[in-house]
Amino acid sequence: MNYILPKIKRNGFNSEEVSAKIQSLIDKLTRDLELKKEEYLYILDNISNNDTEYLFNKAYEAKLPYYQNRVYLRGLVEISNYCKMGCKYCGINYKIKTIPRYRLLKDEIIKCCDTGYTLGYRTFVLQGGEDSFYSDEYLEELLKALKSKYNDIRITLSLGERSYESYKKLYDAGADRYLLRHETASRRLYEHLHASFMSFDNRRECLSNLKEIGYQVGAGFMVGSPTQNNKDLVEDLLYLKELSPHMVGIGPYLCHSDTELKGNLSGTLTETLIMVALVRLVLPKTLLPATTALGTLDKLGRENALKVGANVMMPNISPTESRELYEIYQDKICTGDTSIVCRGCIETRIKAFGHSIDLSVGDFIDIERNEKND
Repeated sequence: MNYILPKIKRNGFNSEEVSAKIQSLIDKLTRDLELKKEEYLYILDNISNNDTEYLFNKAYEAKLPYYQNRVYLRGLVEISNYCKMGCKYCGINYKIKTIPRYRLLKDEIIKCCDTGYTLGYRTFVLQGGEDSFYSDEYLEELLKALKSKYNDIRITLSLGERSYESYKKLYDAGADRYLLRHETASRRLYEHLHASFMSFDNRRECLSNLKEIGYQVGAGFMVGSPTQNNKDLVEDLLYLKELSPHMVGIGPYLCHSDTELKGNLSGTLTETLIMVALVRLVLPKTLLPATTALGTLDKLGRENALKVGANVMMPNISPTESRELYEIYQDKICTGDTSIVCRGCIETRIKAFGHSIDLSVGDFIDIERNEKND
């Protein structure tokens, strides 16, 4: 399989003995679905170009028994760029004063989903900053309206940290999935990247609560964030194995010039794809998005992610006029495209890389064992 990737630059000498050990560890991970902490670290500290290609091929092969070459499409609606949280890397955190704020009302959100349904999407992802405007009651009305209108859809929420009771109400009202990236499994790094009032432990408790309630749960992390090291990334792999989420969103850290972390280097494509591939081997059945952040970092970033194990894309169906305002990172792709244009572009790009689109609800492969929608 051919990859359009920059080469990894390593200092010093990478012997055949080291390469053989790395490939042996990749084989072990493929077979056992887990490694010891020091084994993951050895891979990340020593992987070379040839080893990377070997890893990528193994990861691609790992998704085929469950998802073949299908790519699930989800219609993404960015409902609000108001946020009360203080993530130091995010361009919509509460401290940012340079962007106009917006929020979509219930009828506007439903209209976006109407457009998406016409385009064939059967999963809608409602994503936003942590905006207190969206009370449980407001969201319950929205969810019930959407599920009453369309009985063959899934609704994913990505609205941040809420109480157990709130998550349960939204689940009972019709939400099927919840995306809440853990961002990093390293307490040190989490506290470096977030405001002092934010809690590493609460983030994890929210993810545990979501799983207990019955959601299809999505976690995820950034690659290349300031002060992150390979030991931190190993912690992500260990945590994901423990949590066993249904979805994992992995993207590069993209530096935003209006945030507290301005001036730092962004993450790289190759190192992000290495983590995508490793997660595919740790959780071969998980749903792995080819994230928009990867496409922003590199024009073929999302397509390369498909070749290393990713199997989900999320075309934007938000109102065109609000897309540039949802600036969690800068220079985001496709902000000026209409929903129709975005739909056609995504399909063309997916097919050009040897994959096919799947417009079904695209549940986690084993979810029928605990299906809440009859």
